[in-house]
Amino acid sequence: MSDMELCARLTAGDLDALADAYDEHGSYVYGVAVKVTGSQAHAEEITQNVFTALWEQPLSYDPALGSLRGWLVSRALHESAVRSKVG
Repeated sequence: MSDMELCARLTAGDLDALADAYDEHGSYVYGVAVKVTGSQAHAEEITQNVFTALWEQPLSYDPALGSLRGWLVSRALHESAVRSKVG
């Protein structure tokens, strides 16, 4: 399924689309968060936050600007960097 199709499903409130996005990209988001924070607990929280943001604001991702994986990982990197600075 394309990112555009997945985005359309998310925008329509399709909970299965969120599960599909997590199944496909969750390990990448989590891996980035672990690598940056060095903490599995923080990585789990960051991963949850990233996918919650996708669910709550699906239009914040624009398929015309890049891949969903890239968008998710970018959010995870940002949140991980902030978390690492805070402690």
